[in-house]
Parts: sequence; structure tokens; C-alpha cells
Amino acid sequence: MPKIDPTFSAVTAAAVAAIVTSVMLNQLTPQLGQSAQQIASGNAQAADTSLTRPVWAASATGRVEPKDGEVRISAEVPARIVDVIAKTNDKVTAGELLVKLDSDDLQPKLTAARSEADVRVRERDEEEATGLALERRKAEDAVNASERAHFLALDELDTAVIQSKAGGGDANAVTPAREKLTEADKKLADDRAALAAVLAKPGLPLPTRLESAVSIARTDVAQVENAIERTRVRAPYDGTVLNVWAKAGEMTGPAADPALLLFGDISSLRVRAEVEERDVTRIRIGQRVVVRADAFPDKDFEGVVTQLAPALGSPRITTRGPRRPNDVEVLEVLISLDGTPPLLTGMRVDAFFRHEASASATPTR
Repeated sequence: MPKIDPTFSAVTAAAVAAIVTSVMLNQLTPQLGQSAQQIASGNAQAADTSLTRPVWAASATGRVEPKDGEVRISAEVPARIVDVIAKTNDKVTAGELLVKLDSDDLQPKLTAARSEADVRVRERDEEEATGLALERRKAEDAVNASERAHFLALDELDTAVIQSKAGGGDANAVTPAREKLTEADKKLADDRAALAAVLAKPGLPLPTRLESAVSIARTDVAQVENAIERTRVRAPYDGTVLNVWAKAGEMTGPAADPALLLFGDISSLRVRAEVEERDVTRIRIGQRVVVRADAFPDKDFEGVVTQLAPALGSPRITTRGPRRPNDVEVLEVLISLDGTPPLLTGMRVDAFFRHEASASATPTR
């Protein structure tokens, strides 16, 4: 058998290995190219996704409340509750009677004060007046008559409201009673303006002793009427009764806890949010906000920042997740919600403040 040269064997083996490696590389190159293209395509899709995803400037915990906030209504004077006219969810107008307190002890005082005023007026009329003094006297009498008519019109409206809600009266009687009160308000304003014009005229003489006595007697009447009015708890403005705690027969007063009623205008809603100190520079008035509530897990509500507190304060809303440090300071922010969302007052929500660049982006969770 012929002998093979070792050098030739080594060169042949190296050539074979080179050929095999070349063939394998040629087969793997298309696969590697396709994989690289897939990786690049995936990165591009991820980049596109990150561009459409909004980046929140800040987030905060908040609570839903009526557009002007919640009003806790209490009595001005200590007295016994006679009647609770308002009920939860009642829609009322400004000045409408909500709770009536006991004023029986004031009625005899009012009768006596009016009688005294009538006597003083008769005494004054025995003394003749001319010129500006007579003009002033007529203007004062007109204002006094308008004040008494306004008090009576208000009492008639209260009676109509009580009877209507109790089911013992005509519901249609409330509307004319309210119109009569509106007319009395206008007449009183006009008469007061006329009296002010007379008092501003130059050369007006000083009141006589009898004229002063009439003024004092009429002041006594007004004071008793005002005391009676303070026993009438009324709606501060048009809105809805959110809750009623008052009960007939209980004693109440300015320091009573809880208040008699919870009141607010829920024709629109807002959120009172607490932004942590580290995020306050990212919030501005007019900034768009996304609001989310656990009760509506698949729905976002839009709003806009309408007010920023002028100073930091302690947090009053319990946060979700990890416990907030005790030394954190927050900025109170008011967010006006768009439209009429189905949120309830007092509901806790999360507010997410948008960047300008993502103001129109689709919210993602």
C-alpha cells in the first residue's frame, strides 16, 4: 500500500473543512437576514406604540363634588326643629324653605312691636310736614310698607311649600306665591332706591322727635321679623338636597354637629384633587385631565384644571396603594368635568394630568 504524505493529508483536510464551512454559511445567511428584519420590525412597532401612548405629567387622588362644592347647612340660632320640609334628592330654588324651627315665642313680640309702630305713626301724622320733610316721610312710609309686604309674601310662600310637600295643599299654589314674592322684592328695591335719592338731596331738615320715635318703633318691628327669619333654614342657591340629618323635635343651633342638611348644585361636577409637592410645577390652569373611578373600570372621564390653591397643605384624602408619608405636602387642584358624568359626589377617583404633546392622545390604562 502506497504511503501518503502527511503534509498532503493536512492540506486536503483543511480544504474540505473550508468547503463545508462555506456551504453552511450560505445556507444560514437568508435565515439570519430574515430574523434581523423581524427584530427591526418589532422594534419599529414598539416605537410606534410608545409614540401613541400618552405620558402623564402627574397623577393625583381626588374626590367628586358639586360644581360649587358641598354646603353643610346649619341653623343660625338655637331652637327646636318643628318641621323638616326638604327630603334627599329634592331640587330646590334659592331661598326655598328647607327646615323650620320653633318661633312661637317671637309672635307675641312681633304683634306688640307692630302695635307700637302704628301708635307712633298716628302721633307723627298729627304734626304737619312740608317740602323735603314731607317727601322724606312719604318715602319712609313706602319702604316700611314694602318691607311688611315682603315679609308676608315670604311667609305665604313658606306655607304653600310646606302644604305642597306634605300633600295637604295645592301644588300649583307655590308658583303664584313665588311670583308674588318676586314682585315684592322688586317693589322693595325700588322704594329703597327712592328713599336713598331723597336722603341725598341738599337742604334736607333733621327728623323731628315724633319722626325719630316712628323710626325707632319700626326698627323694633324689623328686629323681631329678622329673628323670626333666622328660624327659617333656606336654600342658599338653586341646587339639590344631597342628604338630610335634621329630625323634627331635636334641638339645633350654630354649633350643632352634624349639620342639618348637605346641599349642592349637581348640574355639573368637579374633582378636588391633591397633587404631591414634587409634581406641582407640572400642573397649570387649563390643563386637560383624565379621571378614572373604580366604579367605572372601563370608562374615562375628561376634565380641565380650573383652579390651583395658592399654597401647599396637608393631605385630606386617603390614597390608594402604599401608605403616603406623614410629612408630604400637597397642592389642592380643582378639575371641572366635561358634560354630566354619572359619578356620585364623594366618590374617590384618580386624576391623570396630560402633557401638552399628549393632549389629544387616546388614553391607555
